[in-house]
Amino acid sequence: MTPAQIERFFAILQAANPHPETELEYGSAFELLVAVLLSAQATDAGVNKATRILFPLARTPQQMLDLGLERLEAAIKTIGLYHSKARHLLQTCRILVDEHGGQVPRTRAALEALPGVGRKTANVVLNVAFGEPTMAVDTHIFRVSNRTGLAPGKTPLAVEQKLLERVPPHYLLHAHHWLILHGRYVCQARKPRCWECAVAHLCDWPDKTPAPSKTT
Repeated sequence: MTPAQIERFFAILQAANPHPETELEYGSAFELLVAVLLSAQATDAGVNKATRILFPLARTPQQMLDLGLERLEAAIKTIGLYHSKARHLLQTCRILVDEHGGQVPRTRAALEALPGVGRKTANVVLNVAFGEPTMAVDTHIFRVSNRTGLAPGKTPLAVEQKLLERVPPHYLLHAHHWLILHGRYVCQARKPRCWECAVAHLCDWPDKTPAPSKTT
């Protein structure tokens, strides 16, 4: 994509959804951190189902520690990898209590030092909880960035770096949400819905899927 196409691409997404938000349910920076930590290899809907049970039981790191491993696992057992996620979450809560006064740190280095927290999770927390213009590259963003020609790259980090270079600054705060939602509902992996895509004409992808034929 050319700079002019990228500007138009995000202008269209912004017009359709001026204030995009995460689909994870949370009420604090800590709850957001928990939800994102639990979201690995799980859908947002699945995580929300679990946290609707978990958060009324424990809304702070200390309360999570007091809950204990057995009760924590019981609360989140509907999501994948819940055994390891529960262990990582309790380890994270211990660090938050012992080293950060029970608060979620606001630096990438401190966030990535928490068990189970990688670069993508740190970027989500920095962006959503603290308003920093980070780019959390998940499978949706990776696919959309490569397929459209917006920011092609062979690794999530390469895509992230290219997006930060190419996305106009005035779109950066919300860009990762626009791209996630676009990938989740329109530019889908197996059957991209190009026939209803408002930005398809800007994409470099040559195999734009035609509208499905109507059957009677």
